Amino acid sequence: MQRAFRPMVTALTTVVAALGAACIAISPVAPSPDVQTRDVRLMDDIAYIIGGSGTPIPSTSDVQTNFDLFVKPLYPGYTPEPLYTPEGNYGLYTGVKSLPLDTSEAQGTQILYNTITSGVANGNDVVVKGASQSSTISGMTMTELAAQKVPSSDVSFVLTGDPNNPDGGLFERLAGLSLPSLGITFNGATPADLYPTTIFTQEYDGFADVCQYPIDFVCDLNSIAGIEYVHPTYSTLTTAQVTPTTAGGDAIALPTVGDTMTTYYMIPTADLPLLDPIREIPLIGNPLADLLQPDLEVLVNLGYGNPDYGWSQGPANVPTEFGLFPSVSELEKVPALLASGTQQGIENFIGDFSGSGPNPVSLSALLDPTSSTTASTDTLSALTPAGIVGDLTNLVNTLSSVASTAYATLLPTADVINALVTGLPAYDVSLFTEGLQSGNLLEAIGQPIASDTYLVQLAAGFELFAVLDQFSTIGTELSGLTF
Repeated sequence: MQRAFRPMVTALTTVVAALGAACIAISPVAPSPDVQTRDVRLMDDIAYIIGGSGTPIPSTSDVQTNFDLFVKPLYPGYTPEPLYTPEGNYGLYTGVKSLPLDTSEAQGTQILYNTITSGVANGNDVVVKGASQSSTISGMTMTELAAQKVPSSDVSFVLTGDPNNPDGGLFERLAGLSLPSLGITFNGATPADLYPTTIFTQEYDGFADVCQYPIDFVCDLNSIAGIEYVHPTYSTLTTAQVTPTTAGGDAIALPTVGDTMTTYYMIPTADLPLLDPIREIPLIGNPLADLLQPDLEVLVNLGYGNPDYGWSQGPANVPTEFGLFPSVSELEKVPALLASGTQQGIENFIGDFSGSGPNPVSLSALLDPTSSTTASTDTLSALTPAGIVGDLTNLVNTLSSVASTAYATLLPTADVINALVTGLPAYDVSLFTEGLQSGNLLEAIGQPIASDTYLVQLAAGFELFAVLDQFSTIGTELSGLTF
């Protein structure tokens, strides 16, 4: 009996197993948490948005804006998330009790490295959007990831305002310089061949698009002004400005040489940042700036090596330090360009008042009585005991705040002077020695001159920004006093 039923049982078992397999195949069974599939990864791929100096946690609006402008067109399937990094920058942006830049970058690199490797280990692709200091952090993290052989297919970067831009970034122009009193090391170029990277730079950005020939002091001043007026404005750009010219936008793809995994885009800037303070003058500001700009633009651009362009024309992925003089052939272009620039400036100036210029002046606003300012209605506090005590308290608190503000300016100033006195000579000696070792006497002499010329002006520019900012703060505090 058992032998007779055995073939039937075997056949029935086979049929049941087949039906079970079919049911499993067509049933919507959730995958095991330990099993990663490409469909699941697409939902979990993350775009980490990181802030710049002074912005350790980007706001929700900043995250969305940066994702929509710079990341989504390249990586549409990713989910944007903010990532905390310290973003300290003592002496420049974040105050006397904040982290020095080197310390902040080291901590940020560790945080970003851990975040990326954790995401990749979980089966996700990661794209990082860095800005300013976090662009530097991104470049440092690339080196760490490559050392641990993290696949380049899993990680990508999109950077804006990169101080380590190979041909134009301040941290490459002054590569090797260390200023211990400020905690700043100029650590060279962002790697171009480790991970897929896209770098967006605005023309005249004083951190990412620095003059190549700082003997041109007009170019230097414009670069320094670009730190204030251009560098912080990437999130205000339009979609058209960041779209490549090949797709009908304004962003210019820069040439590269050799093997590279990085694409570089230059975004033109309409007005010289050097003239932005003049443009803030009511009524006459824009016409004056439009009068000066055509000629000044020639002189500024010459500092990049070509009077027709506000950025260096060499391959974008080749690390390039400061040079002494642009080529003679470019210098020969200047007289004719200045002559035509003078004519164009005069036409722009007249056109602004006649309505045909680049920035037409509205004379009707001057005749509008509603546009005039009214006198302040502030009055003396009531002469009561409570009022007098309140006024005295307000005075003491304000004077204390003013003293703190002055201290916040003077301490970094002392450290900047210390950096120039102690760090610069050692850097000059290293540049001179490198030039001699390469057999280039002109470079041995010229490189220190070029670097010192820019660095001294840069330090003065930072001090000017800091003092003006503190004066503004003090003025605001004092204006709030009432008696």
